[in-house]
Amino acid sequence: MRITLTGIKADVGSIGGHLKPSAGLIDAVRASVKRDGKGLLIDHYVSSTGDDVAILMTHEHGVDCDRIHKLAWDAFLAGTEVAKAQGLYGAGQDLLSDAFSGNAKGLGPAVAEMEFEERPNEPFLLFTADKTEPGAYNLPLYLAFADPMYNAGLALAPAIGKGFTFTVMDVDHTNGDRVIELSTPEESYDLVALLRDNGRFVIESIRSRHDGDIAAASCTTRLKNIAGTYVGKDDPIMIVRTQKSFPATGEILAPFEIAHLVSGFMRGSHTGSLMPVKASSGVSFFDGPPIVSCMAFSVQNGKLTEPVDAFDHPYWDWVRDKASLKSHHIRQQGFSGPAMLGYHELEYGGIRHRMKDLDERFVVRSDG
Repeated sequence: MRITLTGIKADVGSIGGHLKPSAGLIDAVRASVKRDGKGLLIDHYVSSTGDDVAILMTHEHGVDCDRIHKLAWDAFLAGTEVAKAQGLYGAGQDLLSDAFSGNAKGLGPAVAEMEFEERPNEPFLLFTADKTEPGAYNLPLYLAFADPMYNAGLALAPAIGKGFTFTVMDVDHTNGDRVIELSTPEESYDLVALLRDNGRFVIESIRSRHDGDIAAASCTTRLKNIAGTYVGKDDPIMIVRTQKSFPATGEILAPFEIAHLVSGFMRGSHTGSLMPVKASSGVSFFDGPPIVSCMAFSVQNGKLTEPVDAFDHPYWDWVRDKASLKSHHIRQQGFSGPAMLGYHELEYGGIRHRMKDLDERFVVRSDG
């Protein structure tokens, strides 16, 4: 059976600032998806990470289906109405248009989709992150699909050993999708040259070189490029298929143990350690830290199993402690150096106005 997995995520309001959506908001989103999805969806699942709500849908209508995207858009509008009624912060924050225009991409919500022919066993992972940007997935994806130090299958499994093709998008290019395809292992160093810049180059998808099948799909939405000003961090969503000709589930999860440093945190303008958290976790420290949750599913004929919370395990408690310590160390630097993002990525415009005013006060001393 050929199915489509569609994950769409947005911040449409949260309690006490940027902490967590209310139960009423999530219930409204669930009710809307259940009502409007009849006859359109095969199955669905609604979850939250930080202050974002994510809708996972299975269907047979392919990627970029306007009816599927509008279903999610309308569900987020229903959540927004509850957020307004409850006085939640940032009601409708990620909905950057007054009207739906055929596709949620470019309107604010983060979107990850893939279409494929179901295997007899079809496991996949849904990653949802908050207080960070799409490039936060670059390092874990590279290590899981291209580095035998994390993916033993590259050496042990013939199909996986044929490598993968990465599609990378230049998200700074706003006049159309500017993309490049690079294949590993031959072009690994070229891929690294791009992925070092998480703010500009983002992995959009990964395909197996064994059979060309889609392995991973990640959102590439940059809200600042849509709105023209800071409206919130991009809070990316990603879907990754696992096992057989793809990396094993454990190989996909392993790089998240690094708790690597990413952009985001307070006002989307700082650097912090990406913390793997349990499902439905909120945020609190310095409007963070940057967090990622992972729900593991199996799917058959488009019907989802109940999810397994992949980061709800004692081992990840130790990783969370490490992430806290890494964020603590860089937060001690406050505004200095790499603790705060450079001007290219700094998403609050106030400092630019301040620097413009200061620039006019500089003088060049004359000799003598």
